Amino acid sequence: MTPHPQRRRRGDDRREQIIDQALRSFAENGYRNSSIADIAERCGLSQPGLLHYFPNKAALLAAVLEYRDRLDTDRLGMNLQLRGKDALGQLVRLVEHNMHVPGLVQLFTVVTSEAVTVDHPARDWVVNRYRVLETYLAGALDGGIADGTLRSDIDTAAIACQITAMMDGLQLQWLLDPERVNMAELFRAYIDGLTAQLSA
Repeated sequence: MTPHPQRRRRGDDRREQIIDQALRSFAENGYRNSSIADIAERCGLSQPGLLHYFPNKAALLAAVLEYRDRLDTDRLGMNLQLRGKDALGQLVRLVEHNMHVPGLVQLFTVVTSEAVTVDHPARDWVVNRYRVLETYLAGALDGGIADGTLRSDIDTAAIACQITAMMDGLQLQWLLDPERVNMAELFRAYIDGLTAQLSA
């Protein structure tokens, strides 16, 4: 039997609230130090009430990371497969946007750091995220080579890896010292220099 539309909408709203509060908890405390009980309390739910929507903490983390993936895919234009300099410019806009959502940046940084341990439930997500992002960037750079705007002698896979390392390193420094580190300005300068270096 299909749930009544209003009841289904209430259920969707509640799931969104739980994901939002879990995101905050994971960003502030890390995955291991967050508890279902605390997240349930933040939502005004009992622990069994929260477990009605997500059977365990790992499933909740998966939902939070999936939500973050959707945001990044939309903002990065990965569904459009931008090419060459357009893709590099879109990265700059993504970093500029990230300065306005420190909670999401903190979540990513904390979970990525924790996931270096082999038993962390987000390890596969983190490894796959780097592979997907670097494949996308390498493909975008290959597109720039194909249309003649980028040099043909560049190692696109290596450059894609360097770009993600720069993004993540700047994010970490910005989270630690936001008054001193202007993440967007530094990343824009890096991309401007890289674009000049790679241009045909």
